[in-house]
Amino acid sequence: MPADVVLLESTYGDRDHRSLGETRDELLEILESAQATGAKVLIPAFALGRTQDLVFHIGEFVRAGRLPGLRVYVDSPMATAVSKNYAFHTDVYDERARQLLADDLSPLRFPGLTYIGSPEESKRLNDAKGMMVIIASSGMCTGGRIVHHLYHNLSNPRTHVVIVGFQGQGTLGRRLVNGDRVVRIFRNDVQVRAKVHTLGGFSAHAGQSGLLHWAEPFRESRPRVFLTHGEDGPRGVLRQQLSARLGLEAGLPGYGDSVEI
Repeated sequence: MPADVVLLESTYGDRDHRSLGETRDELLEILESAQATGAKVLIPAFALGRTQDLVFHIGEFVRAGRLPGLRVYVDSPMATAVSKNYAFHTDVYDERARQLLADDLSPLRFPGLTYIGSPEESKRLNDAKGMMVIIASSGMCTGGRIVHHLYHNLSNPRTHVVIVGFQGQGTLGRRLVNGDRVVRIFRNDVQVRAKVHTLGGFSAHAGQSGLLHWAEPFRESRPRVFLTHGEDGPRGVLRQQLSARLGLEAGLPGYGDSVEI
């Protein structure tokens, strides 16, 4: 494939994800474990795309009878609005989603699922007892309703926190992934006693193998390659792999750099 310049993202340039099937199995195992102990499961999720993916997959578990009586709350006004828009674009649904529609079911609704509206409803979840899943934005825990859910529940060792997206340097989500035992929320130190799980298989970003596969058609035309949207560690690993496996040399532009094309 001919090209003069290729810009390639590198978010996960240093590793691959587990398969979607394995990731689904891991999520189901976490939810079953939480249900057995009556624990809360907190899932920080991006409002567009990731939340809807999670609702669909959890709905499939419920429809299969794997999680009877499960309560799931989508606590994000933006995610709720986006989910409503999915109903207007059924032409792009996959085969399974169309099958659910044919059976008078919805890919983004199932018994036990509630879309939370007002801030008051959201706050009441902090006092609610028993097992439940709360999916809330922001996906990196930098704001939004997920922050107060973490504030009230991180110190509980029965709580599960499920990370399903990339967490940037310096974010609260990244500190949880890194295993910090104390985090700062609302100007207070919060002990992290909750179980933190990282499920990379739900990411919208390709892993290293996917990025190399995408770049392979360019190996004959030898374009100038620039790696973007990634931290220096993953970018460096991907640059090495592009050179070793495809013979493509890649630049690593920094903030404020300019390139003449």
